Amino acid sequence: MTRIGFIIFIICALNGVSYAQSSSSIIQTESPKGWIIKTNSSAYQIIVTANGTVKPGYYGSKEQADYVKKNAAWFEGIDEVPVRGGLPVKSPVLEVVFADHVRDAELELINGEIITLNGRQTLKITQKDKIYPLQVISYIRSLPEYDILEKWIEVKNTSRKDALKVENLMSGNIVLPSDEYVLTQLSGKQMNEFQPNESLLTPGVKLIENRGFKSNYNAPWFQVRPQSSNKDETGPTWFGSLHYSGNWRLLFDKAFDSNVQVTGGINFWDTELNLKPGEEFQTPKLSVGYTPDGSEGVSLNLGAYVRNEILPAEHRRDMRPVLFNSWYATTYHLNEEQQVGMAKIAAETGVELFVIDDGWFKGRTTHTTGLGDWEVDKTKFPNGLGSMIKRINDLGMKFGIWVEPESVTPNSDIYRAHPDWILSYPSRKKELPYRVFLNLGKEEVYQHLLGAISKLLKENKIDFIKWDQNTYLTDPGWMDAPADVQREVRIRYIQNLYRLVDELKRSFPKVWFESCASGGGRIDYGMMSKMDQAWVSDNAGALDRIFIQYGYLSALPANTMVSWVIDQIDNFWMQPISLAYKFDVSMSGVLGIGYDIRKWTPEERTLAKNKIELYKKIRPIVHQGILHRLVSPFNNNRCALQYNAADGKSSALFCYNMAKYLPGSVLIDRGSNILKLKGLKAESSYRITKANDVNDKGSIYKGGFLMEIGITWPAKNAFESQILLINEVN
Repeated sequence: MTRIGFIIFIICALNGVSYAQSSSSIIQTESPKGWIIKTNSSAYQIIVTANGTVKPGYYGSKEQADYVKKNAAWFEGIDEVPVRGGLPVKSPVLEVVFADHVRDAELELINGEIITLNGRQTLKITQKDKIYPLQVISYIRSLPEYDILEKWIEVKNTSRKDALKVENLMSGNIVLPSDEYVLTQLSGKQMNEFQPNESLLTPGVKLIENRGFKSNYNAPWFQVRPQSSNKDETGPTWFGSLHYSGNWRLLFDKAFDSNVQVTGGINFWDTELNLKPGEEFQTPKLSVGYTPDGSEGVSLNLGAYVRNEILPAEHRRDMRPVLFNSWYATTYHLNEEQQVGMAKIAAETGVELFVIDDGWFKGRTTHTTGLGDWEVDKTKFPNGLGSMIKRINDLGMKFGIWVEPESVTPNSDIYRAHPDWILSYPSRKKELPYRVFLNLGKEEVYQHLLGAISKLLKENKIDFIKWDQNTYLTDPGWMDAPADVQREVRIRYIQNLYRLVDELKRSFPKVWFESCASGGGRIDYGMMSKMDQAWVSDNAGALDRIFIQYGYLSALPANTMVSWVIDQIDNFWMQPISLAYKFDVSMSGVLGIGYDIRKWTPEERTLAKNKIELYKKIRPIVHQGILHRLVSPFNNNRCALQYNAADGKSSALFCYNMAKYLPGSVLIDRGSNILKLKGLKAESSYRITKANDVNDKGSIYKGGFLMEIGITWPAKNAFESQILLINEVN
């Protein structure tokens, strides 16, 4: 038991904490009054004080849940929904201004009830301001098998005559007990996303945020561990992620020698909401969790959560098709015969989905022209798209297409016809960039985009949409809107973006959707609830992708992680990499090809065909299996990923060398040449074979041996990869 746990045990043993009996995961308690929410590994306590204030209590290991404190003094000053008002000793989740310009709020409990939402037990807590017409409903939805709680808030203006200004509204907060903590975040930049970064949470406020409408620089994800156990393989770990694709923030408020308050939600920088009488607003969800199993527990829980609960139901269980994208081969210079010629080669190698990228629409000859005019360029495709699509379908492949609906170029028909549809400040005269944002907050823009994309899908047999967004928001002006609406533009934009994708998916339910935003700029649980997969980074170099994808798999599952085989030297390594190595890297997610495959030699085509055949065999394990990230490339010059079938009978093990270790090196002396596997059945026997060697008869080991003793690292040379197949022997 930890020091904190022992103290809690002593206090609560003296105070006689008791619970109402219930078999549910949410239990109403009488002493102290409130609720406790249990998952497989965690317990989250909420306490109602004598004066009707709702406060967070203990959040952590379920084993300590019976010894939680009787009163809320542990988190003095922090409420379940902290508001601006009273002592400024916490970071507020809600900040409002009433009609008489009072900026303080003070909430009291109206009632709490346990309800069911989408098949899950949910605690609904209703509070109101003690004086003013403000109602606040906070929700906590329990998903016990993932050790995850979903939190969100609804705010309602209950006045009959006056507006209510909302200057800040987050999705919720959690409070961690007093300790020294290490924060892990996924940060980076365009072409180098999802890099893990660690920092000690010292007294003060640590803020991770997005203000540019794209998250290439920071992903809305976090992990917090006690400094004393941060390097241990297991140990207490809190984690979370926000379901939002606009501007967001995660805030970590550490008091000196005291607790840590974690809040997350919409970033209200340069934003406000004005709720008219009777109007309400609901925040996006904030998913938070606790696991005793360290970083691996985080990735296992979040991977299963996204795969089983977040992804759209239509394709949730489907294997993602092997795709070819023609961008790198032809850029803007497309025509039917050229694309069909590549499609024939792609079909011969086993590709299942053929995608044309940017350049198919009217006037699109460079990056400065045509964007936004979603009509087929008849100079490139005089027969329209239908003839080409049929020929591709006849080859046994589905057809996909690239769009970037939210942006336009100034040199386009849509911009010339509707300059008032652009987000801008007309008084700030300056040279326009080559891409500008449409104001999707406007209803007429929403209707235009819905009509244009629906027309494209109705008139053509399109199976897949690659939805891109390559613009950073710089001038969010909406000058023809009422003054009290203008600063709502970012929120209204995202609302209509979600509405647009939802309506398209309702009308065309069989179409696959992929999220892209200059690479990994829009990969969050909000967008992934509407998209089937994601383009992780515009950097598809195999060596760089090992790092990017390892970080990505902290927060999302492999069946969302699109990875192409491309004909480029890695940006940061300047190292020629074999085609086999590139395939092995891309096969650990959703396999795609971006080569100019017309240039492949017969030997390279054969290699590609064999790799794709292998991939299709292991794809069910990669897409739906349990991932153990065995070796981090950030700590070693190698990487290992082990995907296990849910029944523990088979595995696919990916091993990558970035360099060769010299005999007697420190890393080898520390035992890094031995690889211990995970998640197998100890008493079962397993045959291990090299996937790339059809003549390999393999070797048989007990599962316990593989997990406790391990195998010799299977890749010997620099920039060499190896895929091992592990199958239970009957």
